Amino acid sequence: MRRALELAARGLNSTDPNPRVGCVLVRAGQIVGEGWHERAGEPHAEVHALRAAGAAARGATAYVTLEPCAHVGRTPPCAAALIGAGVVRVIYAIADPNPLVNGAGAAALSHGGIEVASGLLAAEAQALNPGFFKRLQTGLPWVRVKLGASLDGHTALANGASRWITSSEAREDVQLFRARSSAILSASGTVLADDPALTVRLGHASRQPLRVVLDSELRIPESARVYGSAGQALVFAADLALPRRTALERLGVRVECAARARDGGLQLEPILRRLAQLELNEIWVEAGARLAGALLQARLVDELILYLAPSLLGPQARPLVALPAIDQLEQRLSGRYTDCTRVGEDLRVTFRPTMPGTGTSTSTGTSTGTGTSFAAKS
Repeated sequence: MRRALELAARGLNSTDPNPRVGCVLVRAGQIVGEGWHERAGEPHAEVHALRAAGAAARGATAYVTLEPCAHVGRTPPCAAALIGAGVVRVIYAIADPNPLVNGAGAAALSHGGIEVASGLLAAEAQALNPGFFKRLQTGLPWVRVKLGASLDGHTALANGASRWITSSEAREDVQLFRARSSAILSASGTVLADDPALTVRLGHASRQPLRVVLDSELRIPESARVYGSAGQALVFAADLALPRRTALERLGVRVECAARARDGGLQLEPILRRLAQLELNEIWVEAGARLAGALLQARLVDELILYLAPSLLGPQARPLVALPAIDQLEQRLSGRYTDCTRVGEDLRVTFRPTMPGTGTSTSTGTSTGTGTSFAAKS
């Protein structure tokens, strides 16, 4: 199963919106076939493994990182393929949360005379697909917020200068996170200030994530790099009657309406739910302190990826996130570190916020979406 997980990870950047899945076929203690799901619409991991094994699949045990499917989607059902190949036992790591599959795959295998077991390395299999599981279980994508800061927690000088706080190695590391993401989310303030392309700049990149921008008043000009780069772009605005909409749609940019919050900004949770409806599993957020703070305050962040540079910018520099003032420690936003890795001269710290008083990840909580907003016009 560990080998199957290694194989599944090869599809880290390419299977979206499908999960990353690996399969290993073993007979008489020897691996006779292996495969992984490479991209959506193409054969699943089990089919690749069966093709590699050929006749040796008969009598084999299949180790699969996710419950085999039993329905006809873009490809035929894998359960039927395993039965037809003469596999005698299937061990899968974790049940597929897709209601079309959950339990049905195991039942089909059992009905076909195959011995079935599950639960082996389930946590590792789920960790490989956090967005897929969260989207299907909660209707929300997995949200990672990236920030680069000095050691004293500042992202830019008071005058806005910020290039470059972190190292070139950290910026290359960011490209790896972009590549695995379904979408890169930013806001009009960041786009107007920096004119980022928000694309994956890796030679081996097999696809470009959807670029999503919060721009309530459609202030970003059509000439912005975020609209002219490879791949697709989606903009959320507060009013579809805004003049710039037609020009953007001529460029192939999709413009959708997002509800305003009480403060005039855009409600964030409905936007994320819309992205989940579009089958986007993992969202990578690159924006300023205001959007980062709004997402954290709304309990919509699953992971904060913070690159800490070995430098100090002083008290007048710009803050890491914009959060409301508190006067009691019980009001603080807490969490836990899940990783700390040196990247070049910087530290990459992964932080998972927790719901107050629960000790659980914010991804298990809920938010109404009303009153929780980001004023993209600022």
